[in-house]
Amino acid sequence: MRTADKNRKVRLDGMSLTLEDVANVARKGWTVELDEETIRRVEASSAAVRAWENSDDVVYGITTGFGDLASVNISRKDRRLLQENLLKSHACGVGAPFPEDITRAMMLLRINSLVRGHSGISLAVLNQFVALLNLGIHPVVPCQGSVGASGDLCPLSHLALPLIGHGSVRYRGRTMAAAKALQMAGLAPVQLGAKEGLALNNGTASMGAMAVLALLDAENLAKTADIAAALSIEALHGVPFAFDPRTHALRPHNGQGMVAENIRRLIEGSEILEKYRSGKVQDAYSLRCVPQVHGATRDALGYVRGVLEVEVNSVTDNPIIFPDDGVAISGGNFHGQPLALAMDFFGIAVAELASISERRQARLVDTSLSGLPPFLVENSGLNSGFMIAQYTSAALVSENKVLAHPSSVDSIPTSANQEDHVSMGAYSARKGLSILDNARKVVAIELLAGSQALDFSRLLKPGAGTTAAHDCVRGAVPYLKHDEFLQPLIERVEALVVRGAVVKAVEEAIGPLR
Repeated sequence: MRTADKNRKVRLDGMSLTLEDVANVARKGWTVELDEETIRRVEASSAAVRAWENSDDVVYGITTGFGDLASVNISRKDRRLLQENLLKSHACGVGAPFPEDITRAMMLLRINSLVRGHSGISLAVLNQFVALLNLGIHPVVPCQGSVGASGDLCPLSHLALPLIGHGSVRYRGRTMAAAKALQMAGLAPVQLGAKEGLALNNGTASMGAMAVLALLDAENLAKTADIAAALSIEALHGVPFAFDPRTHALRPHNGQGMVAENIRRLIEGSEILEKYRSGKVQDAYSLRCVPQVHGATRDALGYVRGVLEVEVNSVTDNPIIFPDDGVAISGGNFHGQPLALAMDFFGIAVAELASISERRQARLVDTSLSGLPPFLVENSGLNSGFMIAQYTSAALVSENKVLAHPSSVDSIPTSANQEDHVSMGAYSARKGLSILDNARKVVAIELLAGSQALDFSRLLKPGAGTTAAHDCVRGAVPYLKHDEFLQPLIERVEALVVRGAVVKAVEEAIGPLR
């Protein structure tokens, strides 16, 4: 968690959570509270489940086993134990634990789904979940083990175990047994009633949490990539003709027009481009087609945002309780296919930001294409300059080509073929995060190389936006007159990208980018 602001709250009603709310809770320590109307809905749903629990009705997950064991009747005396057994047996994840911001986002999304009053959770268990989130008691959740249907059963079981005093948590900077953390916080483990284990672990909150935070970071990266491209365009003495609004009006994709406008504003007032524009009619695709390539990524991210805005306010467990009608309906809202497809699209789209960025870097370091000193350094030969920085970008781009293969085209049957088509949405989201991380590094390297390249033309005035970006980079990394240890310098610029510092500096100079 980057900062903590427990004085800011998000009121949850299950229907109006925004993606920005998720980030505020996940990364800024905002707390949550339940809307009063949700309490009524939760209690009505819970009362319906309690009635079924004490009846002879056959209701999936309440009076029966789970998955392929749905045909097994559970005696009344064992129906509460069934729910505890569910969490223990399904908490079998492997791999590194999710970082804290993703875990907090998972908790928030699961709570926001439960407050809709269609899951049969009791108010006592729900309040315990809210308390853990608000107190900063974060379950340790391994990142591997979900196939994305029936929801994220494995990670969400790990997420829920601390409610009943099992599993591990991070609390006050330490990893400890959940029972100990509850005791330190003055809480006692809750006792699960019928349906409550299933309500807690059946849903899409794990893949959804990863997806939301990835999307918000990618939206910032998309703006940063426009800035990096504008730096390279100026440094390579490009021509501005390809960004003429008349051209883009004839192919009015939303993202394309946004990016073209950003580039125009970033390079506005450039003496460099003005000097070198005569006698040249067009640039290479990696410069000329920035609006089309970056713009397509913007449109893809817009689609992903739309999917997530629906998903974070959805009920995604099973069965779904309709207390006013007195029915529990078994359906498939837990299936992660909408997120799986969206996050595969996300990965492809973000990978393209890195792919075209690396091509611009290749032009920057190639003196035969750039007219700049070889590898952007004086006395090249003795100095290698940015030669291998471009190799690093090439390596990351090639990694992304493998990672961008869609995982949603795969399915593997589970639960003795009862669950015979799964989404692999959890991995779509996880590899989307990996692609994003790689792409962020590639764009950081372009900012570093582009700033170095622009210095060779600084007798002329750059555009107002590119000047602000260059100054921001130079605040972290100096002009390199000779070879230096480059890795720490790349990390400094990457930190600027992660914090959104480059975008902020540019927007303070020329106003908000689109």
